[in-house]
Amino acid sequence: MPELKVNGLRTNYQVLSGAGEPTESVVFIHGMGTDSLASFYLTLAPPVAAAGIDVISYDLRGHGKSERPVSGYALADFVADLHELIVALVGDRRVHLVGNSFGGTIAYAFAARFPERVRSVVSIESEPPTEIWATKMRFTLAATLEMLSVEENYDWIEANFGAHHRRLARLAAKRFTDTTMADEVPTGALMSIEDVSAIEVPVLSILGRYGYQSDDLDALTSLMPRGELYVFDDQGHSVLVEQHRAVRGLLVDWVRRHGTPVTDG
Repeated sequence: MPELKVNGLRTNYQVLSGAGEPTESVVFIHGMGTDSLASFYLTLAPPVAAAGIDVISYDLRGHGKSERPVSGYALADFVADLHELIVALVGDRRVHLVGNSFGGTIAYAFAARFPERVRSVVSIESEPPTEIWATKMRFTLAATLEMLSVEENYDWIEANFGAHHRRLARLAAKRFTDTTMADEVPTGALMSIEDVSAIEVPVLSILGRYGYQSDDLDALTSLMPRGELYVFDDQGHSVLVEQHRAVRGLLVDWVRRHGTPVTDG
């Protein structure tokens, strides 16, 4: 796969071109820990490209085949990476951001910081980087680090999910112990409720009824003037993996509804 120097770091990425002249571009942003651009390649990227939409996927700093610095994992660092990647690959065209889990949080922060670069946001089991989110992340990361520090837990992971997931868990543990990622990710710049309410681009929030926002599914979407919500019943946080065909249909329809207006050209 090709690489770019993004924000000073070697960044692995992949571009799948839709049929015909480029009209809409989607940038997929994966989650944290065990994740990489492969999660979108194995679920959404090829069929979305086959629907005529240009697709960009990339490995976040510290993940996949991208460079892994010891520090530099504040949310603002991920947003700066995404900005440089978009400028390098699509110039001044607006893009649709599609983020899963932590990737959706990056998308929200990017849309708030660079609204002129964003056509729309699709977040999958994600939420904006508010103080409430940061508190959840600190708790989740601490629990994850504790779990990954116990050797017997890798046996449980393999017994329940297979050897591949055991290897992924090992890689995640190494990412967290070799870097300041776990400490830095829940830090700045966080958004206030007013900042969330000021996001004016169209936002589709795709949630599992029993995922991380199960306490109030509509709380965040209702704040945004152009926010829409789709909830998968009987589903937890693994919406992208377990419902990827349905998510694909929602995404393609969303991009077609919120694509480049005729008056743009």
